[in-house]
Amino acid sequence: MHKCKQLTLALLLILGLRSINAEGQKTTTEKSDPQLWLTDPDHGILFKQQNQSPKQNSTDKEISFITVDQSKTYQQMDGFGFALTGGSAMLINKMSPIKQQQLLTELFGNGENAIGTSYLRISIGASDLDDHVFSYDDLPAGETDTNLKKFSLANDRGALIPVLKKILAINPKIKILGSPWSPPAWMKTNDSTGGGHLKQEYYHAYSQYLVKYLKGMAAYGIPVEAITIQNEPLNPHNNPSMVMEAVDQANFIKHNLGPDFEAAKIKTKIILYDHNADRPDYPITILDDPEAKKYVDGSAFHLYGGKIDALSKVHDAHPDKNVYFTEEWVGAPGNLKHELRFHMKQLIIGAPRNWSRNVIEWNLAADPNQQPHTPGGCDRCLGAVTINGDEVTRNPAYYIIAHASKFVRPGSTRIASDYLNELPNVAFITPAGKLVLIVFNDSKTIKAFKIKYGDKEMPAVLNADAVGTFVF
Repeated sequence: MHKCKQLTLALLLILGLRSINAEGQKTTTEKSDPQLWLTDPDHGILFKQQNQSPKQNSTDKEISFITVDQSKTYQQMDGFGFALTGGSAMLINKMSPIKQQQLLTELFGNGENAIGTSYLRISIGASDLDDHVFSYDDLPAGETDTNLKKFSLANDRGALIPVLKKILAINPKIKILGSPWSPPAWMKTNDSTGGGHLKQEYYHAYSQYLVKYLKGMAAYGIPVEAITIQNEPLNPHNNPSMVMEAVDQANFIKHNLGPDFEAAKIKTKIILYDHNADRPDYPITILDDPEAKKYVDGSAFHLYGGKIDALSKVHDAHPDKNVYFTEEWVGAPGNLKHELRFHMKQLIIGAPRNWSRNVIEWNLAADPNQQPHTPGGCDRCLGAVTINGDEVTRNPAYYIIAHASKFVRPGSTRIASDYLNELPNVAFITPAGKLVLIVFNDSKTIKAFKIKYGDKEMPAVLNADAVGTFVF
């Protein structure tokens, strides 16, 4: 037997665990409770359920304890998921009907073999992971359309809308966040899809553009839970992109978007910022303006800069407003061990522990060459899945999200748990009353520990760089 397999088996036996074999069959006929779902990159275990006996005890005085305390509650969770870019939708839409349905059911269903994705981010107009740049009101140079008579969702009707409708048929309650990368070029100071600012004389037109978008999607049966006002408003380098400083975003909200949403009876939430954690001053500045704040649900963050605890700084400054985590990429070709360490510690564990109601990975799907993308768009963004015709390869972000999305269902509440430097973790209680604890071994050695909940204790062990989701 290979040494890695021997080590893995020995570790499982410490806890009285039994694995699922290569054919997907459990090696024991008993279904034990609690459950452990494990990803262990060094031993080839990729989000597999282990059957765990809670009767094992350790007399090691050095063993660590993680106490889960459901009497201390924090924010309610909205879900975990991916960005369904236009390119992702295009690749999924080209699959054969049977393979497409199988993939969508696996991603968005709640069955035994599904990962229960519960939150999606889509672009309003093109993102840089579409196959071309577009808005919903593109015009020849020099023309304008302030009444939006030429507004059309035609570009989304080809793939994005059909795929969204199929996803909604599987999970009608999935939450959808829309984010614009750029308004139409004719609304901008540089008349370009990349960079520039929104001209003040077009604030009203752009606000109405977003109203028309939401009403148009609703007409297709696609409810958009929330929008951010501008993806990465301090990044002019993507194609498409736009710069929107905090003072401009505040003015746009309080004078245009907020009142226009109220007038049109739009219930979609307005979320600020949608950029890196190195600038918590950006959302705080807007939330400090009471006329803007009254229209705002919360603030969204990425983590290409700054530290995840910046989310807590914004929450602490305005605890009546929500916090979201909306984007982090995995670079091709992808290294599961490396990505698991960063994404589990900082996002799946770190973001909820800093008040985020969700975690969204960028992005759902790409082809083997990380296509499609716009000219100048991201050419190294690895999808959670790689789609090559009907062939699907599951990549790091798939497993990262699965460890939370399958179990931490929408409506779950984060609860208290002891944070250990070598065993970072986060705990939740689900609407069904289940406790969920996600633990990552951030050390270089095997770590044995005990989980205490109520009057019970459960022994556990994780290899270095392994993550376990415990459900009990």
